[in-house]
Amino acid sequence: MKGSNAAPPLAALNVRFGLWALLAYLSLGLVLEALHGFKVRWYLEFETRRLLWTLAHAHGVLLSVLTIGLGMLLRAYGDAAAAWPRAASACLMAATVLLPGGFLLGGIYVYGGDPGAGVLLSPIGGALLFAGVLLTAIHYRPGRD
Repeated sequence: MKGSNAAPPLAALNVRFGLWALLAYLSLGLVLEALHGFKVRWYLEFETRRLLWTLAHAHGVLLSVLTIGLGMLLRAYGDAAAAWPRAASACLMAATVLLPGGFLLGGIYVYGGDPGAGVLLSPIGGALLFAGVLLTAIHYRPGRD
């Protein structure tokens, strides 16, 4: 697979998903900057909301870049017959939605400084991120195509 011109479908999926997610989370960052810049009270009056949405933006961008990186790694060294790339990819893509999504949802309704119930998605996303990285670390062997 190394040196081939066509990216394996799983690698291409990771790169495409990561790029679209990156665009979405960068857009979220621009919206947050605008809310801050225009001094929107609904956004500024709750520190918890600002923190959670900043965390959503930051984690979303980071996980999007990691997803793109996994796609490039799979393109360069992927083993199409192995099961671990599919599992790691699924974990990382789900984490890219759930971890920042939990922060985003948790900030919509803030109860006396406490986040909303949506924040419960974030630890699930964190566990999936851990699992995806662990799978990749255990099974990734460059040069074994």
